[in-house]
Amino acid sequence: MNRLEATAASVFMKDAALFVPSGTMGNLCAVLALAGGRVGPLEAILGDESHILHYEVGGLSAVAGLSSRAVPTQADGSLALDNISAAVREDDVHYPRTAMVCLENSHNRRGGRVLSAEYCDDVGALCKERGLALHIDGARIFNAAARLGVPPARLAAAADTVSVCLSKGLGAPVGSVLVGSHGLIAAARRFRKMLGGGMRQAGVIAAPGLLALTENSAPEQLARDHRLAASLALALAAVPGLSIEHKVETNIVYASVGSAFQGSSSELCEKLKSGGVLAGAYGTEQVRFVVHRQVPDDAVERVTGALAT
Repeated sequence: MNRLEATAASVFMKDAALFVPSGTMGNLCAVLALAGGRVGPLEAILGDESHILHYEVGGLSAVAGLSSRAVPTQADGSLALDNISAAVREDDVHYPRTAMVCLENSHNRRGGRVLSAEYCDDVGALCKERGLALHIDGARIFNAAARLGVPPARLAAAADTVSVCLSKGLGAPVGSVLVGSHGLIAAARRFRKMLGGGMRQAGVIAAPGLLALTENSAPEQLARDHRLAASLALALAAVPGLSIEHKVETNIVYASVGSAFQGSSSELCEKLKSGGVLAGAYGTEQVRFVVHRQVPDDAVERVTGALAT
């Protein structure tokens, strides 16, 4: 586990790293650590389509005690700099103090869209100017780096903390890492214990995480996943009644059922299942496909074959 954390810190050119069981816990530990020492009540600026806002059970407010100030998420997953700036609270007794900005890279609900290094730098500069912290939910930041052809550390350079999933596209069975400064990671380690994420005999979990970090994160492997996702999107778009919701940049494809399959995502999933392909409905009108290293090279043919039966 010590080797995994040291390796993660080195990869992202940060002082230290912390293993956590999930990305949700990583994001929450980061927010708690970043809020430490600030005079509250506090608030975080984040996107209205962010994972933290939609899928983390309100931990930002329920556990960390921060209110959320949601700004519009652009089509490419970014938050407009003007919107971020306008959302920073003035120093007034009526308002919570703005403490941080949270970004997401790549962006789940925007179909795996990627934030550029230059954009992250710009947000980081804005945060520094306004006295704010910057956290990046980097669940698939290795995919973003592979898409852009830059080291993952480049995308993390402007951030105080970054959470990184070792599962998902990297293939570990469980776990994430949180990277940041010595002080922030020390604080996050204490919060991890409070949240129940401290484990003793965790080397058996760290071992595949280390493999994911050092071998499965190879850009050429992730680029292969991206090509396969792009091919899948083209094939699905050719199916009458289906459409692709977002521009495909990495390994995520959202298919909207529209008038096909009785307008139901569950109907599409049942059709795929009958042809030997398992998929999960994403709401009532979308199916999300995520390509990873265990998805075979003939996946597109399998999907189109299942839909043709």
